[in-house]
Amino acid sequence: MESPPLPDSASSLFGHVTAEKAGLYRATMEVFALAKRQFRLHLRPDEVLREARWPGQSPSLDELQLALAQLVDWGNLLAQPDTSRVTSVEDFYRKRLLYRMTSGGEAVEAGLQVFTATLARRAELQSVALEDIRSRLLGLSELTRASPLDTAKAHIALRDLAHVFESLAANAEAFMAGLARAIDLQRADVAVVMTFKAKLIDYLERFLGDLVTRSSQIAGLLRELAPIETVLLTAASEREARDAAPGDLPSETEAIAIRLSAWRERWEGLRRWFVSDGRGMSQSELLRKSALGAIPRLLQAVSTLNERRAGRSDRAADFRRLGLWFMDAGSEKNAHRLWRAAFALSPTRHLGLLAKFEDGGTSVSWKDAPGVEVFPQLRQRASLPTRGAPPKIRDRSTERALLAAQVANETAQTDAARRRLATGKETRLSALGRLDRHAFGLFLTLLGEALAAQTDPQKPVERLTGDGTLIIRLTALGPETRAVLETEVGRFAGRDYSVVIREV
Repeated sequence: MESPPLPDSASSLFGHVTAEKAGLYRATMEVFALAKRQFRLHLRPDEVLREARWPGQSPSLDELQLALAQLVDWGNLLAQPDTSRVTSVEDFYRKRLLYRMTSGGEAVEAGLQVFTATLARRAELQSVALEDIRSRLLGLSELTRASPLDTAKAHIALRDLAHVFESLAANAEAFMAGLARAIDLQRADVAVVMTFKAKLIDYLERFLGDLVTRSSQIAGLLRELAPIETVLLTAASEREARDAAPGDLPSETEAIAIRLSAWRERWEGLRRWFVSDGRGMSQSELLRKSALGAIPRLLQAVSTLNERRAGRSDRAADFRRLGLWFMDAGSEKNAHRLWRAAFALSPTRHLGLLAKFEDGGTSVSWKDAPGVEVFPQLRQRASLPTRGAPPKIRDRSTERALLAAQVANETAQTDAARRRLATGKETRLSALGRLDRHAFGLFLTLLGEALAAQTDPQKPVERLTGDGTLIIRLTALGPETRAVLETEVGRFAGRDYSVVIREV
């Protein structure tokens, strides 16, 4: 018997989660989910009553049947008559039903299980996953050497590889997101926090060691598999498409195309995680950089906790202690003495100020005394100006004009060099012509950045400059070609390339 269609509002499938007797409904549905995992098709009410783990006192059979009926109304369960053999007169007159989960109920249980597992998951940096990815790629490399290709083994290896990689990426992202909260954990017990952060630093250092070693090996294997990755992904897509419902030729072709697109997306994600595209760092390099940056912050936090444990206090603690002293002063006179001692509110007759105090400056309260002029240098630097004439002001207008002219000249030369090279048109190095000193310096900088990002001398490379204003693209010509550039500082010779330089 087929499951009934979903209710008009899919939210009714989740009605038992927030209902008044949510505990009863959830315990009932958990029994059906367990039966589904054990390949049991149907359950009777007495079996549900016996096998469920009720949150409190077990309900009566009538209460359970009412709950089952409500779950049927919500669309989570399907009821059908129980045609099994009757063993008593009471069973004959009782309405007997068998219950099983609908497709909507199964989807709700699967979603709630994933939701609970996600909340309870503890993020981690999986060094073992790095080794698993490497071993799967080695297995794929071995499979590609056989002829013909074993499609089943290649599909299984790709599927395991995708599963391990998704777990690695998700856990690493969650761990680094929670690492900032771990660093800021300062209000717990000092001994516990010290132990935790020391273990966390060791944990990061171990993972970074594995990441540096394994990521380079994985990147090398991915580059080795690059020429045949399309063959592998197509084989896996065609094998998965065999399970699709039968149809005409266009629908079967579409099924293969959909699965191939999904596999290409997974493979591209794996490549970006371990192989840099020349425009920025790979995700593994970013993870390594983030983890390396977290270690000094952790060490600083540990140092701060060590200082606190050694007895050093901060300003807030000092003010709290001072407040307790004021409470214990006993009299207003003692409080004033404490105030003057704490904040240095004492006569300042040792300062050579402009004010002249007729009464000595000690018998008048500071709040009733007239204002006193303070030298600006005393206020800013806590020192009085020296006696004598002020120093002469040196006229530096000539030096400033010379410096401005030099900067303007260098800017003009740089702009001219950029206009000379950044034409946006494809040309050969041998056809660039004679370059002046500034254009040649800019060209060397661009060429160096492009060649540094090149992983294969036979493949084109495109690179964004460090200042983000120019893009250079190099395409290698034949190894027998040769380019010679005439410059003001000499000749520059080497292999010829097709080059495009354009502004962003």
